[in-house]
Amino acid sequence: MMRVLITGVTGLIGSSLATRLTHEGHQIVGIGRRTGKQDNVHRWVTLDISLAVHSENWLVHLDGVDAVVNCAGVLQDSAGENTEAVHSSGVAALFAACEQIGIRRVIHLSAIGVDRAQPSRFSATKYAGDRQLMATDLDWVILRPSVVLGRPVFGASAMIRGLASLPVLPLMPDTQPIQPVQLADLVTTISFFLNPDAPSRLELELAGPDRLQLGEMIAEYRDWYGWSPARTHIIPHWLAHILYRLGDFAGALGWRPPMRTNAAREIARGAVGDPAPWTSVTGIRPQSIKQALAAEPTTIQEKWFARLYLLKAVTFVVLPAFWVATGVISLTVGYPSGLELMRSTGAGLLSGPAVVVGALADIAVGACIAWRRLTVFGLYGALALSLFYAVAGTILRPDLWLEPLGPLVKILPIFVLHLIALAILEER
Repeated sequence: MMRVLITGVTGLIGSSLATRLTHEGHQIVGIGRRTGKQDNVHRWVTLDISLAVHSENWLVHLDGVDAVVNCAGVLQDSAGENTEAVHSSGVAALFAACEQIGIRRVIHLSAIGVDRAQPSRFSATKYAGDRQLMATDLDWVILRPSVVLGRPVFGASAMIRGLASLPVLPLMPDTQPIQPVQLADLVTTISFFLNPDAPSRLELELAGPDRLQLGEMIAEYRDWYGWSPARTHIIPHWLAHILYRLGDFAGALGWRPPMRTNAAREIARGAVGDPAPWTSVTGIRPQSIKQALAAEPTTIQEKWFARLYLLKAVTFVVLPAFWVATGVISLTVGYPSGLELMRSTGAGLLSGPAVVVGALADIAVGACIAWRRLTVFGLYGALALSLFYAVAGTILRPDLWLEPLGPLVKILPIFVLHLIALAILEER
């Protein structure tokens, strides 16, 4: 039994690795920005790696640890994420702390191709972290996986499933082939290198056996779902540029969409490599997408996720826009109508302030839903506000329930949509 510290333990790779190692009899010390709920983590440590840039920040958490696996990573700089701090300076402090305390075995997850080209800050900082580790005297292993696919999904793997739900598939221009690697194969590889007798001080690219375009990967999933082939369409460069910038804007609000400008630069480079050295060192023969999917039955839950993935993005664009637009209209062109409505209830001199307060409340709810850290509060605020409008309207103007345009009736589907948004809010 070993005690293994895993950074990024709540992520796609880290959570699966923690489960695998626990089943193998190891104890897990989990590092994350927020405490997770996995039962397979023996001890939780809440730590923001981007702030832990000195070895002293790590030493207290390494007591009794036998090996370290770094699974932490972020796609792009944003309000809450710093690629340089997470990929380079933060992990460099971790590596230094391991040297100080005598922890020899360190397995570090990088990304395929970063040693050949660094088209974005993602790959540049990933490679900087690789070099930081290679400069140490530790028994290090650097694994550089391609796009990782598996039963659990997040980021690009989730987006691929979501795109597979579209009968007409829009594809980005200037994309290069990818050799996707299965999550199970990656986790098995990490487990292999945790063995004290395993080789060390080596770099390995983890690439699957098939070199595919993005559309071909999506087609594999669509076939697995039992859906007919989609018609593909390459979208124009100007529209792709707008979509990537919208992804950047969502990132600035605290969301983590996989479609951002760093992703555009990385997929233009491609994610391919030679799996032969991987197999030679470990004996692992990587699975293809078709092999991995054939081993798992398609469930209705999988189809629901695929269809809801893109609808979720639309939902969290529409809801903030709806509330903010409602408030702005009430303060501008709709103010006279709102004033007349309030006066019809007998509000008198309070009519004007009531319209203004209601409009500001709508705008505040929309802004909270848009800002990821406050989204859950915004959704509950929207539910409360909708309920208030329904009750107040019923008391003051019950005839509005019978209006042809249904101003009060429409509150019901709005209420339900916010409940659905709460149900699908979690990302992983």
